[in-house]
Amino acid sequence: MKHSTNSGNNALRLLRDFPLTVCCVALTWYLCLFKPPHTPLDGIGGMDKAVHFVMYLGTCSVLWFEYYRQCRRARLYARLLFGGLAPVAMSGAIELCQAYLTTNRSGEWADFLANTLGVAVAFGASLWWEKHRRAA
Repeated sequence: MKHSTNSGNNALRLLRDFPLTVCCVALTWYLCLFKPPHTPLDGIGGMDKAVHFVMYLGTCSVLWFEYYRQCRRARLYARLLFGGLAPVAMSGAIELCQAYLTTNRSGEWADFLANTLGVAVAFGASLWWEKHRRAA
């Protein structure tokens, strides 16, 4: 009797279809939970928030690149869920993990806001890209 390994197939499909996104997500988790070294940039005000914004903008941009590379079409609510709300939820989970599961990091609302802005800009850019891609 065969057992269904649907969740295993879904994980392999995700890795096959979105390899760069999976790497970016894993790297984001690592970078947000390890103890960062001190650098000369530590003294620049707002640098941490800029890094958070760029990290989520980059990760979500890679997600959309891989999505459009496959010429996928999905309803707006599905795209909003997986390309918008899921990264924001991950951001919140990471901030909670930083606050409650690490001794060398702290969860901050400002980091969460910077992450969310990065996701929103990438999502908006993806909508703009799709609109102009269809028009061409």
